[in-house]
Amino acid sequence: MSFFSRLAAAALLAANIACAHAGDGGQGGVLVKAPAGKVRGVAEEGVQAFKGIPYAAAPVGNRRWKPPAPAEQWEGAFDAGAFGPACMQYRANKDSIYDENVSAYSEDCLSLNIWKPKDAQNAPVFVWIHGGALRSGASGVSMYDGAAFAKRGVIFVSINYRLGILGYLAHPELSAESPDGVSGNYGLLDQIAALEWVQRNIGAFGGDPDNVTIAGESAGALSVMYLMASPPARGLFDKAVAQSAYMISTPSLKEQRYGMPAAEAVGLYVADKLEAEDIAALREMDAFSLTKKSLKTGYAAWGTVDGVVLSDELVNMFDRGEQAPVPILAGFNSGEIRSLRALLPKPPKNADAYEAEIRARYGELAEAFLKQYPPKNIEESMLATTRDAMYGWTAERLVRKQTEIGAEGYLYIFDHGYPAANEMGLHAFHASEIPYALGTIDKATPNWPDIPDTDREQEMSDAMVGYWTSFARDGEPSAQGYPSWRPYSSDEAYMYFADAPEGRATHLLPGMFELHEEVMCRRRAAGDIPWTWNVGVASPPLPPQAPGCR
Repeated sequence: MSFFSRLAAAALLAANIACAHAGDGGQGGVLVKAPAGKVRGVAEEGVQAFKGIPYAAAPVGNRRWKPPAPAEQWEGAFDAGAFGPACMQYRANKDSIYDENVSAYSEDCLSLNIWKPKDAQNAPVFVWIHGGALRSGASGVSMYDGAAFAKRGVIFVSINYRLGILGYLAHPELSAESPDGVSGNYGLLDQIAALEWVQRNIGAFGGDPDNVTIAGESAGALSVMYLMASPPARGLFDKAVAQSAYMISTPSLKEQRYGMPAAEAVGLYVADKLEAEDIAALREMDAFSLTKKSLKTGYAAWGTVDGVVLSDELVNMFDRGEQAPVPILAGFNSGEIRSLRALLPKPPKNADAYEAEIRARYGELAEAFLKQYPPKNIEESMLATTRDAMYGWTAERLVRKQTEIGAEGYLYIFDHGYPAANEMGLHAFHASEIPYALGTIDKATPNWPDIPDTDREQEMSDAMVGYWTSFARDGEPSAQGYPSWRPYSSDEAYMYFADAPEGRATHLLPGMFELHEEVMCRRRAAGDIPWTWNVGVASPPLPPQAPGCR
């Protein structure tokens, strides 16, 4: 941003602050005049909140499966007192701890929410991308409330983006419609549109568009990696937080690669199963019915390597140093798979059978595998295998690759448990760090294991909010009164969150990263095997050693 642009932004900010203090002609609320239009929010919990702001328009009905369009200009002040509807999805299991009990869904759902300090000026901006396997979730979930960050001087933004088949379908007809000859990645394009909105408008809310952190957990963290790799997203953010990311193989648009069918071929298959002869027929289907029925066909939402929005596989782009050169904070949870047991294969009947399976599948790497995941406790070894192959390996790979290109990386493992979760066998389960990191331990979703209202839990949350907000502010996580968090470049250091934060300078899970990196490298070289959760006793035979692999 030029000097004159900054001067103009400062003048606009001063006018907006004065306007906000003055209210809206006695109508109540908090008024901000942004380039997108006037927005009236509310004062709550000592901060100002603006909810449900349209950042783009999702093409719907007979125009669905197109990039997001500009949001319609509203007249007067937009009432930002309530969350917008979640993007269309199907709540398959309402008893799940992850069920979010969202009340309203719509195909037209591209909105964002902002929490800000009352007198924010040039404040850092933290953009939260929700998880949910790219097929569920919403920005308005109580656990994603941004008040705790705003109280620490950080503007918190949460966004909706198209999900499932409505957000990620690729199909030859859709590619033919596109000027770039591509399809899929619509949900990712929504995220990019949200970041572009932030660049244009966040200054009016007192935010610094040159200090934006993108952050997410699970599929939100996968989205963070996609954005780091996506050429159209370059320059829209300055730091990244990836909680429980998974850098698994991604389908290509037109070719079967790494054992995964082409994304367009998947689109043809799904259309056939839904008895839709063409895209026009799919566009005529009701959005909810289409979403629900697509899941029954086995459709799973992924990004697509199309050469435009995603140039190549994530592992390849990060290996070549083509990702955004931004500082990153990345980590995973010790009990990731305890709440995701559907990812586990059937266990062998005993230790001897387990060892035999591993030796048959991992060849010369079997000894290293069995040292890391011994047969003594098959269940724990299988939980750790899938955890590490997806989340542990990815977290360490991210901080390693950012370090290699001169951007600092900060690594963590979350091993914190509490009575209700432990009693359910869910110690440090997938996503359990979120309410601690976002300062929402009192706002967990309805089926979440109850977090006790104790000093111990509040202190853990205070520490994590401190680390996360300071990272958003200056790229270095720190929390007053808690241990220093050294970068990974300093002797492979990491932060261990258990009973209390503990900075450690010894290698995290020695041998873990090297084992799974070698497996990925050989599968990539072979070209016909995905690297996902097909590991351990579910692994295909290990390909031979390849050039470039250890």
